[in-house]
Amino acid sequence: MKASELRSKNADELAKELDENLKEQFGLRMQQAAGQLERPSDMKRVRRNIARIKTILAETSKAS
Repeated sequence: MKASELRSKNADELAKELDENLKEQFGLRMQQAAGQLERPSDMKRVRRNIARIKTILAETSKAS
């Protein structure tokens, strides 16, 4: 998801999106530990999405 798309969401929607990404990251970590992860690039994608969301949440909290 692009940062511009995330900036259009409010804090509640961003928190929900962050929760979903953290759950997805957990599932991917479990797959990786079991040796069943088919696309390792998914780990990188989810990790970056989490970082984007946290950055935007921090920016909005500073602006308020």
